[in-house]
Amino acid sequence: MTDTPSSFTARARALPGEPWFGPLAALLVVYALFAVVAPDTFLGSLNLLSMVRATVVVGVTAVGMTLIMIQGGIDLSVGSVVALATVAIARSLQAGQSPMMALATGIAVGAIAGLANGALVAGLRLTPFIATLGTMSALRGLAKGLAREQKIDAEPGWLEELMTMPPPERTYQLLPIGVWVGLLLAIVAAFVLARSRFGRHVVATGSSPATARLCGIDVGRVTILVYVLGGLLAGVAGVLEFSTLTVGDPTDSVGLELKVIAAVVIGGGSLSGGQGSIAGTLLGALLLTFIDTGCTHVGLPNWVQEILTGAIIVVAVWLDRLRRRDG
Repeated sequence: MTDTPSSFTARARALPGEPWFGPLAALLVVYALFAVVAPDTFLGSLNLLSMVRATVVVGVTAVGMTLIMIQGGIDLSVGSVVALATVAIARSLQAGQSPMMALATGIAVGAIAGLANGALVAGLRLTPFIATLGTMSALRGLAKGLAREQKIDAEPGWLEELMTMPPPERTYQLLPIGVWVGLLLAIVAAFVLARSRFGRHVVATGSSPATARLCGIDVGRVTILVYVLGGLLAGVAGVLEFSTLTVGDPTDSVGLELKVIAAVVIGGGSLSGGQGSIAGTLLGALLLTFIDTGCTHVGLPNWVQEILTGAIIVVAVWLDRLRRRDG
């Protein structure tokens, strides 16, 4: 049945509220499983805080990917963007720039990369997979060129404190500043997606670009803005990654895009567009971290972790197909 503009708009408004209790239930089951198998180490509060800290780079990047995938696109270049941002930050610090200017440089690099992706998709009408596959390689090459194919050491200044666990006497902080920044960005993104006109346009474009145009939505503009936001958040993730590594590494974050896409899909996002939630994505990112950490605590090798993660992704995509078919 063909959507009318009115029914289509109403349905688009409802989609951001899709339930995320499925990913939450899976997260609780996995946590309980590893808590039973390795209670002495996995249940520790320090381990839980460490897992949350380890999730922040994937989580922040996945927030941007959620917007992109709801809009109907995909971005394979986010790992390269994160690596390029760390290199740009390190080069800025080496050149005598302040930590604040270096931070702004890293975020700007991400936003510019997102603008390039959006222009390729909306301007040249390239499919998102092909466009971002190309920029994934180009941006990785640019990062290696700027770094002369080696890691760049730089004095991080206060940037290092963004991902440092707070001292015991600072009990009110509990988590690194970077984690709180990531949570704040996720809350803002969720509000924009669910409550703003732009958020409704993102969902409408992902549900049906043709019908969105009939409703008066500038699909090209929405596409470009979504990719810019995705790139900007990848730039923020690059800042947090630099804070963790304290070096600019052009080979960093290889394969990050797969974890990010997996987090979105596990969290209820659809590869077909028009569906997803920020809360579900964050739960999906945490689930991947819990699996990796839990397998390490019980002594399982990395290849087992990769098999489990792959199986979860396949099941999530299969459930998405069933949900789409029944809908």
